[in-house]
Amino acid sequence: MTKEELFKIKIDKPDSNAYDAACRHWDGIAKPLDGLGKLEDMVKKIAAVAGNADVDISKKAVIIMCADNGIIEEGVSQSGCDVTAIVSANMAKGIASVCRMAKIAGADCFPVNIGIKFDIEEDNLIDRRISRGTKNFLKEPAMTENEVLDAFIAGIDIVRGLKGKGYNIIATGEMGIGNTTTSSTIASVLLNKSVRSVTGSGAGLDNEGIENKINVIEHAIKRYNFDKFGAVIHSGQKPDIKKSYVWEILRCVGGLDIAGLCGVFAGGAIYHIPVVIDGVISAVAALVAEKLLNGCRNYMLPSHAGREPACREILNELDLVPVIDADLALGEGTGAVLLFPMLDMAMEVYRENTTFNDINIGQYVRYDK
Repeated sequence: MTKEELFKIKIDKPDSNAYDAACRHWDGIAKPLDGLGKLEDMVKKIAAVAGNADVDISKKAVIIMCADNGIIEEGVSQSGCDVTAIVSANMAKGIASVCRMAKIAGADCFPVNIGIKFDIEEDNLIDRRISRGTKNFLKEPAMTENEVLDAFIAGIDIVRGLKGKGYNIIATGEMGIGNTTTSSTIASVLLNKSVRSVTGSGAGLDNEGIENKINVIEHAIKRYNFDKFGAVIHSGQKPDIKKSYVWEILRCVGGLDIAGLCGVFAGGAIYHIPVVIDGVISAVAALVAEKLLNGCRNYMLPSHAGREPACREILNELDLVPVIDADLALGEGTGAVLLFPMLDMAMEVYRENTTFNDINIGQYVRYDK
């Protein structure tokens, strides 16, 4: 597949009949209308995505894209590439934070080596390594055209494989030192907002570290003339021009983990599987996927607001409202996994509760607001 062929993929609209049927089913359950709020909306959305009001999210997966980022040469993180390797290996062993949480939620973890610098010998680490991390984008573009495309396609391929194994909902996660810097850079340009307004401390920078991070991002944006891109993307320019600009942003200042997650979100839309957004890195990938393939957002579920300032801004841009606001910043997919038990509880009500017909009383009337 070429970049041009990728851009031409048409995303189906979710099934409105299944959505309406799920709405009617919720309204028939013996409880106050919209009593479970946004969780009810998510179940309706899942029904539309699957094309069936008999919703099933019993087989859950977490795809964790792991990669290193050359920009750490600029001192934007406390840690180095060795941490990416250690944590990724722990994911493969099933002992990382996201694995512990996924076990409780009844989800299977699939960590992916999409661009880890060091070699890791772990059977449960999916090997789709494109390169040993990206370049330092302050000195040269982070990736080549082929590297971005290969990472994107890898994400789509993994979703297709999980669909074939019966998985019916996917959470997104990542591991890669330096990836809040890549994410903040992309977010600043795509949202057309100042670097300072979308950049946080990541895994724990002090004030001096945050200032350095902001300075690095601002210099990179000037290097690639991206200060003009945001205005174009938000303008009335032709879609193909906008897509080429978004792709160039991803290539020059993004990461292999982000590019791989873009493919996961695209794969969810292509294969009709709901995909849960985690924190800021995952959210940036979701935004890029939507900018490249319009309609992907209809297959996305937001989990939490996230501590990084760009996270809320991105979800607002996607017109998605998170259901968890817990000051989360762990990454790995942990926030997305937290949504699974909440959805399971909502599903128990949706599938098992008595209806107004069961107890022979009239159901609530829905009035227009």
